[in-house]
Amino acid sequence: MPPFLALTLCFILVAGLFWYDAAQEVRVSGALWVPLTWMFFMGSRGPSQWLGTTPGEGGVAQALEEGDPLNRAIYFSLLFLSIVILVSRTFRWGDFFARNRALTVFLLFALASVLWSDFPFPAFKKWFRDLGDYTIVLVVLSDRHPLEAVSTLLRRLGYLLIPLSVVLIKYFPDIARNYDPWTGAQSFSGATTSKNMLGIVCLVCGIYFFWDIVVKWPDRKNTRQKRIILVNAVMTYLTWWLLIICDSATSRVCLIIACMVILAAHSKVVQHRPAILAGAIPVIFLTYMLLFFGFGLNDTFAGVAGRTSLSGRPEIWRIVLSQQANPLVGAGYESYWLGPRLQRIWASGEGHINEAHNGFLELYLNLGYLGLLLMLIFVAVVYRNICKKVKPFSSIASLTLAIWTAFVFHNSTEADFRSGFMWIAFVLAALAVSRAEREKVSETAVLHRVQSPARLPSPFAVGPLPYNRRN
Repeated sequence: MPPFLALTLCFILVAGLFWYDAAQEVRVSGALWVPLTWMFFMGSRGPSQWLGTTPGEGGVAQALEEGDPLNRAIYFSLLFLSIVILVSRTFRWGDFFARNRALTVFLLFALASVLWSDFPFPAFKKWFRDLGDYTIVLVVLSDRHPLEAVSTLLRRLGYLLIPLSVVLIKYFPDIARNYDPWTGAQSFSGATTSKNMLGIVCLVCGIYFFWDIVVKWPDRKNTRQKRIILVNAVMTYLTWWLLIICDSATSRVCLIIACMVILAAHSKVVQHRPAILAGAIPVIFLTYMLLFFGFGLNDTFAGVAGRTSLSGRPEIWRIVLSQQANPLVGAGYESYWLGPRLQRIWASGEGHINEAHNGFLELYLNLGYLGLLLMLIFVAVVYRNICKKVKPFSSIASLTLAIWTAFVFHNSTEADFRSGFMWIAFVLAALAVSRAEREKVSETAVLHRVQSPARLPSPFAVGPLPYNRRN
């Protein structure tokens, strides 16, 4: 098949899935296109990369400091639109900050860290740009039907990014395949910029489609639900195929763990005793981290994941730690990978890396022990909201618990505590479960919506957000 014909058919398929979305319970606001566009760029390539105007190798370091003008203009436009949408919905910022104190304190500390950064203006620009992650999350959750908006957003991202990555890999190798400059080894990136980024996209989308299958499985005899399950199954297959092709071992293992969490959360045992799963996950994670870092069993875990080693990560960790200047407060928000420090790391022989390949270490490098502590508090608060405020595990809680679990495990070898696809998905899940608890969404309404000639209320139609005066 000619490449452009395959691409055209892909876009027709995506448009059809968007137009006739059998899984959509109610019509969400058109404002959801703004978060969808933002997350598409975060989960694939920046606008300048799609247009082929990225800097050459010699300009990468400068681009990390100054940013790309085209990307900056488009991201600022989306941020402006998000703020306009929130203002039109009379969003109550004070209530939001009060309800999310842990996240608010972390963001304020990150802003304060600009003061001790060696590159204060670039650090502030990155902090301001990253506000877009939070505003687009709020646009989703301030929708008239917020949980349906969350589901629609994740589903549309999967419809768009997964088939597009498959087509690009099979028909556009110059775009979707990369080659190591030293070994010549081939890797697949699909619609993204690297195999690890493709793995993250597959991880988030795979969690969603598997969760949706489990939620709708009890009603599989219903014709409509059967069609939805079939589409989800196809998307799950394509997602798993991409994970195998791109060989992202961390994302593959995390997806398996997340799927096990979803199955466990919907089992009868956990439904009657949710404390079993709520207590098991942190114990397993802490044990894993102790064995991984405390007893040096990283190569053993790499073997379980299908790798012979951690691809040089321990050496990267040693090098970046040797360049840390201030253990207490770090180098400043997103400032570690800038200037002479970046040049010294690149000269160490580990290639042109720009992350520590460990989310907790990345936080420590940029914001020190204080920033790491504040983020861990936020993560712990999110977990408390999932496990203590929504009892027993509802469908939305099982989705957010799966994303939470995949997120913390993924950060052991990748850096996700920064602006990006995985971080936005985590924040979206964190705030969505709080919304579900505040509105007291019932499990019956979420799981067992049955259509009738008189249209019943949507399971996701939970009313206006508490910090909205009107919609």
